[in-house]
This record gives sequence, structure tokens and C-alpha cells, in this order.
Amino acid sequence: MLDTLEDLFNLARDRKKKPIDGSYTNKLLTDKNLSKEKVLEEIKELIEAVKTNNNQIHEAADVFYHLIMYLEANDIKIENVMSELKKRKK
Repeated sequence: MLDTLEDLFNLARDRKKKPIDGSYTNKLLTDKNLSKEKVLEEIKELIEAVKTNNNQIHEAADVFYHLIMYLEANDIKIENVMSELKKRKK
């Protein structure tokens, strides 16, 4: 399960090093405003999907993908986020 998230982080990091023309992932990694807008949009869509009990899994996956791209676009390392979460563990 966590391998999939790790694969997405690796994809983002790889695309930053070796961009592919026309790649949606690269657009998100290079256009921070687009990346931010997509995270906000996808979170709203997930909230609506939960409210209507429709398409929650698809929308949750979109949130994860776009959040990962947003973090990487802004050089926020998942390792640091995980470290912070570990500090909060009680």
C-alpha cells in the first residue's frame, strides 16, 4: 500500500530531474500556482464526494496525487513531513 505513495514521490522527483514534454506531472511540478489550485480543487471535490456518498475513492486518490506534486514542486520533502508526524505521536 505505501509502495504506491513512494512510487508517486519517486515519479515526481524523477520528473523534476528528467522532465517529459507535455507531461501533466511536469506541469504541476513547474507551475506552482496550477499545483496549488489543483490541490484546492481536488480537496473540494473530495469533500463533496463524501457529502454525496459518491466517488470518494477516486477523489481521494486525486487529492493524494496532487498533494504529492504540490509538496515536491515546493521542495517540501515527505521525509520531513513524516518526521514531523512522528514527533507528534503520543
